[in-house]
Amino acid sequence: MNFASDNWSGVTDAVMAAMARHKDGFAPAYGGDEQTAAVGRKFCEVFEAEVAVHFVGSGTAANAISMAAGARPGGLIFCSADAHLYNDEMGASEFFTGGTKLIPLTARHGLIAPETLAAALARFPDDSRTGVPATLSLTQASELGTLYDADRIGQLADIAKARGMAVHMDGARFANAVGALDVAPAEITWKAGVDIMSFGGTKNGCWAAEAIVVFSPQRFGGLGAIRQRAGHTASKARFVAAQFEGYFEDGNWLKTARHANAMARRLADGIRSSETARLGWEPQANEVFAVLPKAVIARLRADGAMFYEWPAEEVAVGPEEDLVRLVTSFATSAGEVERFLSYL
Repeated sequence: MNFASDNWSGVTDAVMAAMARHKDGFAPAYGGDEQTAAVGRKFCEVFEAEVAVHFVGSGTAANAISMAAGARPGGLIFCSADAHLYNDEMGASEFFTGGTKLIPLTARHGLIAPETLAAALARFPDDSRTGVPATLSLTQASELGTLYDADRIGQLADIAKARGMAVHMDGARFANAVGALDVAPAEITWKAGVDIMSFGGTKNGCWAAEAIVVFSPQRFGGLGAIRQRAGHTASKARFVAAQFEGYFEDGNWLKTARHANAMARRLADGIRSSETARLGWEPQANEVFAVLPKAVIARLRADGAMFYEWPAEEVAVGPEEDLVRLVTSFATSAGEVERFLSYL
């Protein structure tokens, strides 16, 4: 019963099969091969636009290199206080940008409200000596399992662009968001004002495949050089491309994400009807947050369940309770969910 993280899951058969198909022979290095070009065209098809695609080896690299490409002297990056790039990347964005400052914004269940962003930007007028707003980063799906719809992304993007800022999307769980919202990827990215995104594959069945997708190339002309200096220009890029080939093939990326979302809904339904636990808030993607008695947490762990406690900042938790995070993935089975719920 592994609900620790979708990072703990393995690799899909489709991704492994694509890797095996391309394991032999010779091809130009550093992305100069036809396989990489073909996958780049597939990204254009997925997003219904001409996009530039830069493979990297991790989500942290995708975020930090994106931030560096949009950096300004004295620049400020605005993001949710829950954002991965703020909490979990060891200051990578500050390092790669040469000192750009991250401004964490209070968010409701992981989502920034337009009025919150507007109020934060008002603290940094154009003649301010405290910093220059450079980038807004939105996490989709959020770190708390919630989703930005196209309207809210558009509202936030309009506020940011009025100050000349770039809009970045951390899409480590983008497939889960697309599957849950049932929208075309374009509708919640460039059509809503997103300029650049970190496109995740690893959490949804890839081995080590992440990409930076650029919708507004005029803003990020130096990105290729930054990626090279960061050590993320893969020599055998065709094997990253092969993973994305299998990922997109026959709509696999959305099938696996929808399965993960469905397992999360099943988990949430069981928790909702439980007399032992309660939901912290309604999940929208593949992360479920629930309040459990500490004694129950101990028994579940003794029975083999794996999950993490989580800071309880947005939900009332008693002295003998904890908030826990339960993450489902393409590899989560209905049997695992039912077993967990039966123990609960």
